[in-house]
Formats: sequence, C-alpha cells, structure tokens
Amino acid sequence: MKRWLGWLLWLVLAVGTFSTRAGTSLPQSVYVWQRAWSPPVIEAVTAHATNFAETVVLAAEVTWKNQIPSVTRVAVDYPTLAKLHTPIGLALRVGPYHGDLAKNPLAVNVLAGVAASLETAARTNHVAPVELQIDFDCATARLADYRAWLTEIQRRLAPLPVTITALPAWQDSPAFAPLAATASNYVLQVHSLEKPVSIDRPFALCDPVAARRAVSRAGELGVPFRVALPTYTYLVAFGTNGRFAGLSAETPKTDWPVGTQVRAMSADPVALSALVQQWATNRPAALGGVIWYRLPVIVDNLNWRWATLGAIVQGRVPREQFHAAARRVEPGLVEISLVNSGELDISSRLAVVVRWSGARFIAGDGLAGFELAESDDSAARLNSPLLFRLPAGEKLVIGWLRFDTDREVQLEVSKF
Repeated sequence: MKRWLGWLLWLVLAVGTFSTRAGTSLPQSVYVWQRAWSPPVIEAVTAHATNFAETVVLAAEVTWKNQIPSVTRVAVDYPTLAKLHTPIGLALRVGPYHGDLAKNPLAVNVLAGVAASLETAARTNHVAPVELQIDFDCATARLADYRAWLTEIQRRLAPLPVTITALPAWQDSPAFAPLAATASNYVLQVHSLEKPVSIDRPFALCDPVAARRAVSRAGELGVPFRVALPTYTYLVAFGTNGRFAGLSAETPKTDWPVGTQVRAMSADPVALSALVQQWATNRPAALGGVIWYRLPVIVDNLNWRWATLGAIVQGRVPREQFHAAARRVEPGLVEISLVNSGELDISSRLAVVVRWSGARFIAGDGLAGFELAESDDSAARLNSPLLFRLPAGEKLVIGWLRFDTDREVQLEVSKF
C-alpha cells in the first residue's frame, strides 16, 4: 500500500513538473530600475504599477573594489508605493566579484545585512515586500560559489522569499540545477547584449526562438520561474572600420567620434507580444509569469512608451498608426508635423510630401533632422534622418514652408 501511494505521489509531482499549462492567464510584472525617484518616475509608478501582478524596485547596488563591497542605496519613494496597495518586490543588484565570494565571510555578512536592511526599510515605511530579488552578475563557472553564499542571505531573510536572476547560458552548467533548487524560484533573463563583431553582422536584443528554447529547458528543470523580457533600446556604435566601438544603454550618447556609425538595437514589441500570447495559452507548468524590464517613464528615451507595453499587458498586439499634420502659423507660413497616434514607435525612414496649388513657394526648411529634399511649384518633400525614432503617442515638428499667399496643403506620408 505504501509503495502504491509512493508511486501515485511521484506521478502527481511528475505531471505538475513536466506538463504544460493551457488556457490560463499569464501574470505580468514589471521592474522599476531607476536610481533616482524623480517626479516622472513617481508619476509612472502611480499611473501604471497597479496594472501588474507585482512591481519590483531596485533598492540597492553593491560593487566591489579589491573584494571590498561598496553599497549604494536607492532612495525609494516608499510613501508612493504604500498608497498603491499592490505587491512590491525589492531588488538588490550585485556587481561581478572576482574570486570565491563564499570564502569571504565578511563580504557575505555585508550582503546579508544589506538585504535584511532593505526589508526593514520597506516595512518601516508601510510596504510589506513579497520577495527580495538578487541580480548577481555571476560568471557561469562560479555558480556553485553563488549557491554557497545565497543560503546565508536566505537564512537572514526567512520567511521572505529570495529570488535570483539567471541567464540562459547558466543552463549548460551542472551547478545551475542545485543553485535553482536552493533559490526555489528564479527569473530567467532572456534578453542580453552579445558584443557585435561588426556593423554588417546581424544581432538581436531578444531572439524569440532562443527565448522559447530557454523557457522550454527551464520547464524541464521544474523549479518555479518567471521570464524577464526587455522593453528598452541599445544604441550600438561602430568605428570607421565597421568594428564595434561602444554602446549607449540608458541615455542617448552624443559625443561619438567623427565617422562613428550608430545602430539601434531595440526590443521588438510585436515579436514579444506573440511570445507572451503563446505562453499565455501553452507554457511549462513551472513558468509563473513574465516580468518586464523596465516600466516606461516619459523621460526614458531609450525605452518603450506606456502605450506599447500597456497594449501587450492588455493582451493585444501593439498597432502602428501615424500621419502628418499642417498648422497655419501666420498668413502664408505652414508648419508640418509628424504624429504617432499608434502604440508602436516609428523607427522607419519616412518621407512627407506636401502638395498645394495656386500659390508660389518662397522658402522652407526641415527641422529635427528632417531635410527639405526637393521642391517645385506645387510640391515639396521632407525626408527623415537615417537614425530616426518617434515614440508612440508623440508629435514632432519636422519642417515649415512659406508661400506668397495663404493656401491649404495636402500631406502624404510614406516609408522609404
């Protein structure tokens, strides 16, 4: 009888571990990774955090110099979070450590102390965190070491769950399964930047095929996990020889050397929307949701706008929609604007053709990088710059035309 019950229990666990979920909703969470809680960050959190199953905020970062930790704490606006009455997680970012961290008990004690203090600070400010996430920049070869010191942090924070972030590359290491089991849950980051070799070689911020493969492998492991998906853009720079020269990750860099070629490496909202919809209907049993990096903030120019992420959270594929608009500034002077009224950023090169009749063209010019490419007695053309992006929901003045008399103009927008 006991043997039969044992086999039945094994069968239940096996089905729960290796089957897939179908027809159930997929919880979606989000990161707030800003180190300064400026008014735009507070506004974004207040407006949008309640749309998610959980909001995970960066609370502190540890860096190392000669194996000595340096701690930078984020002044999280806990009063704002407390008003939301929504699940809040805390994130502790730990930079790369050169050596075996578990053999440095003083440093491990510092990490555990920082982690515990983050929970205390949150609770003191009327926020009860649902987890602490450790985002450790760990080399694959040191995963066993990671496991050794992770247990001390878990001991100090119990019963608060401690989550780790993990990379698909870790899945090839025999040390990963024990680490994941020790953590008991983790976040699989399927977005990364592999250093491009040259400007002619293709590269992607998040490859959907690779992401599905990594999630499938994680499902076989059976440890509960979530998937981190990107919303951001990298600007990748290449020198005059076409070789990789650097990148800009959070704010656009403007001081590249003369002759530098810059390419945008962006998260594809349509492709990621398809991934989320697929996982919502058919996913490994261990996959508990997705977590987006990062929450859109209006001043974060290398990130999606809320219209894009909001559409995906609502279960829709973001739509593309744009048009040109003309405004009469004064008699004979017309201002031309490009309006993105859709849910996707515009990153294609665009041409706006302006047509008129019964008036003589006197002068005109392009603005915001657009150039007045050609004009005659009845039409003018404004071309976008090579590196062009108009975020969802935004409007951009791209040029002006002056005529010898007032006339209405007709506008036509096309990609080229």
